[in-house]
Amino acid sequence: MVLKLSTAVRNARLDTIESTIGTAAVLKIRTGAAPANCAASDTGTVLATLNLPSDYMAAASGGSKAMAGSWADSAADAAGTAAHFRLYSSDGTTCHLQGTVSATGGGGDMEIDNVVFAAGQAFSITTFSITDGNS
Repeated sequence: MVLKLSTAVRNARLDTIESTIGTAAVLKIRTGAAPANCAASDTGTVLATLNLPSDYMAAASGGSKAMAGSWADSAADAAGTAAHFRLYSSDGTTCHLQGTVSATGGGGDMEIDNVVFAAGQAFSITTFSITDGNS
């Protein structure tokens, strides 16, 4: 049997993600394959570290939650090809969410305007959303 949840329950679960991570979330974009899960140690080189806006996700609607505000960095930390991201609480070490990165239109969990970083390069996250299953 597959559980089916109301949109209200799915929205509540999604909104809990942002409240659990906190209002001072840290996003790190990295090279290489993502770890097996958030409990595993970081992998790859950190290409960029962003302190997200205090309200970085819009309220969930229709079982989906999208980025809010500007997610951009004026200067990447290192050169390399972005492949995955990890979203941390304010300490920058407690991972709560991770996924793939691709160029805009590439179908990654997070899409950015250019996946090949040069140190000091400006870039923007163009698309990021989370959809809750079990509808």
